[in-house]
Amino acid sequence: MGKLKRLFVCSDCGRPSAQWSGRCASCGEWGTVAEHPAGAARVGSRTPLGPSRGVEDLAPGSEERRLTTGIAGIDRVLGGGLVPGSVVLLAGAPGIGKSTLLLQLASLVAASGRPCLVASGEEARGQVALRARRLGLDGSSIAFVPGRDLEDVVAAAESTNPSVLIVDSLQTIRRSDVDTPPGGPGQARACVDALVGLAKQRRMAILLVGHVTKSGDLAGPRTIEHAVDVVLSFDGEPHTGLRVLTGGKNRFGPEGEVAWFHMGEDGLAEREGGPGLGDGSGEPGCATALALAGRRALAVEIQALVVGTDGPARRQVAGLDPRRFHIVAAVADQVAGLRLMRAELFGTSAGGLRVDDPGADLAMAVSLVSASVGVPPPPSTGFAGEVALTGAIRPAGGLALRISAAAAAGLGTLVCAEGEPAPPRGAAPVRLVRVKHLRQAISWRAGKP
Repeated sequence: MGKLKRLFVCSDCGRPSAQWSGRCASCGEWGTVAEHPAGAARVGSRTPLGPSRGVEDLAPGSEERRLTTGIAGIDRVLGGGLVPGSVVLLAGAPGIGKSTLLLQLASLVAASGRPCLVASGEEARGQVALRARRLGLDGSSIAFVPGRDLEDVVAAAESTNPSVLIVDSLQTIRRSDVDTPPGGPGQARACVDALVGLAKQRRMAILLVGHVTKSGDLAGPRTIEHAVDVVLSFDGEPHTGLRVLTGGKNRFGPEGEVAWFHMGEDGLAEREGGPGLGDGSGEPGCATALALAGRRALAVEIQALVVGTDGPARRQVAGLDPRRFHIVAAVADQVAGLRLMRAELFGTSAGGLRVDDPGADLAMAVSLVSASVGVPPPPSTGFAGEVALTGAIRPAGGLALRISAAAAAGLGTLVCAEGEPAPPRGAAPVRLVRVKHLRQAISWRAGKP
C-alpha cells in the first residue's frame, strides 16, 4: 500500500499544498494553513452516472419547464422563472429585505402545489412563523429545517425532495468536515459546492442568501459567483422603502433586468412602472433624467444646489457618480459661463436611487445650470444624453425604452441627442427635441421657452 499523503488547505483562499507553512503562498494570510482530514466524507449521496448522449440529441421542446415564482418581477429578472436544477444567489446588505422577499416567494410556490423547503440559520421556526403571520402569508404549507448544519439541510432536502430549497443564509451554514468558522471563504466555498451538486442531482432549484460587505461586494470568495448559475442583487434605500432587484450573471436568461419593489407593512409590493421619481414639474435646480437601469428605463429627478462661497469650494454628491458630476459641472461652467468652479456644488438623485447611466449627463448639466440662474427647466420635460467634454450631446442609446419611461411618468417632451435614431413605430406620443450641443439644451436659462 502506498504512503498516505497529507494535505494542507488554506482556510481563506482554499489553496491546497503538500506541506504546512505559516503563511499561505496564494493569498498571503498568516496562520490560515491547516491539515485537511484525509478521505473526508462528502456531503450527500452520490449515484454513479453512466455515459449520456450529446446535448445536440435533445429533441426540440424537451426542455424542462421553468417554475414560476408568482412574482412577475422576479420571473422577468430570472428570464422566465426558476430553472429546475439551478442555483440562484441573492446578494444584498443585511436588513434590506432578502428574507422577506424569499418568504413571500416560498408562500406563493407552496400555494401553487409545489413543495418548498426553507432552511434558516438566522431565524428559528417560531420567528419565521411570526414573520409570515405579520405579512399575512400562509406558512402552513412551507417546510422548515434549521439551516446551520449543511448535513441536516441536505438530509431534509433528500427526504422531502422539494421543488425549491431556500438557504438563509450562506454566512450561517457550516460543513462539519471543514474546520473553519461559518461565513469564512473555506466554509462558503465548500457549502456552495455541496449545494450545487445537490441541485444538479435532485433537479431542485436552490436559492441562496448572501450578504455583502461595506464596500458593496459579495461576502466570501469570488469563486462562489462562478459556481452558481444566477446572481441577483437586492439593493435599496432603507429610509424610502424603495428596493431594486437587479439580475447579474444569468446562465439561463438575459443579464441586466431590473424589478422595483416597495417595502411596506405587508411586505414587498412590486412597482411595475418603476419608482416614479420624476415628473418634469420641478423647481430651479431640478431636472428629470430618463436613465437606463439594466434593460429598463425610469424617470428620476436629478437635483443640484449651487452656493457661492469665499473659501474652498465643497463638492458633495449622493446617488450620482462623483467623477461624472464634476466633469459635467466643468463642461456646463465652460459652456454657460456661470463660474460654477468658484461655487459649492451639491448633487443628488430623488429617492436615494443610484444613477450611473451616462445618459443622465444632460439632466445633471441642466440641473446645475437651472440652480445657478434660478430658472426651472421647461415643464413636463425629460432629458437623455451624454455630455462630451466639448459640450456636444451624444446619443445615449435605448431611446425606445426612455420614451416609454417618459410617457409612463407623464412627460410630454424628451430632449435628446440629434444623432439618436428615429423612434420605432407605435412608440409613445412623446415629442422629441433633438439638440447637438449643450447650448441648445439650456437655451431657456435666460427665461426663454
